[in-house]
Amino acid sequence: MRTVIFYFTGTGNSLAAARRIAESLGDTELIPLAGLREAPGPIRPAFERVGFVFPVHRFTVSEIVMETLPKFDLSSTRYVFLVMTMGGIGNGAVRYVKNIVKERCGRSPDASFALIMPGNFAPMQKPPVGPKVERKLAKTDARLKQIIEAITSGRKVGPGWDPLSITLRNLTKGGIEKNKGKGDTFYKVDERCTGCGICEKVCPMNNIILDVRARPTWNHDCTSCAACLNFCPTQAIQMDVMMGTEGRGRYHHPKVSLMDIIAQKTRV
Repeated sequence: MRTVIFYFTGTGNSLAAARRIAESLGDTELIPLAGLREAPGPIRPAFERVGFVFPVHRFTVSEIVMETLPKFDLSSTRYVFLVMTMGGIGNGAVRYVKNIVKERCGRSPDASFALIMPGNFAPMQKPPVGPKVERKLAKTDARLKQIIEAITSGRKVGPGWDPLSITLRNLTKGGIEKNKGKGDTFYKVDERCTGCGICEKVCPMNNIILDVRARPTWNHDCTSCAACLNFCPTQAIQMDVMMGTEGRGRYHHPKVSLMDIIAQKTRV
């Protein structure tokens, strides 16, 4: 069955998952959602099976996903699946997105999955390193095998019930929507900045501009993907919120490169 997977990724987890699924399904095309921001709708994929793979951010999903997902008309698609990556709990967001697809895209997803992967948001949880990353990714791979088997067989799978996740999403929804794009308020850069410009290049929203000293400035159109934070080669970018980021490490998926992240901004 011809398949297309639309993905968004900040530090590589969702792209790595999308690649793994595509490799197993065969005859599958990968298309970045970030490249569809300016595309007019409706988008009607000419594929029998359509998947979406993207992360949970702050118990919900990123602005890029919310901008692009409602453009899709999936009413003629044979099978639709969602895979949402997360560093912790997030089933509330999975249920939320399932309802958006049902209401805005012409049909309900056939299958919706939560996929736990290493977290990249250092202010909330210290990113794992070394053997801890390997163990967590091994668990992810085992879960991916289950997801791939379900997709291959065309099973219908619900997002599951997670009262805590649903409650947290409902409690934070108002504040997140009110402060849309302003997740960069907490970012700052220190003296370790070399002016390399990587932060500007990886930002999927083109939200970062280098000032006259070649230091990043954020312009309040942030999607909270944390790519700038985690790909800074000198860890000069910090977040002054919750537990902070100084000395708490950084993370990006070991099989996803800097160029992979930059390339997803290419218009489709």
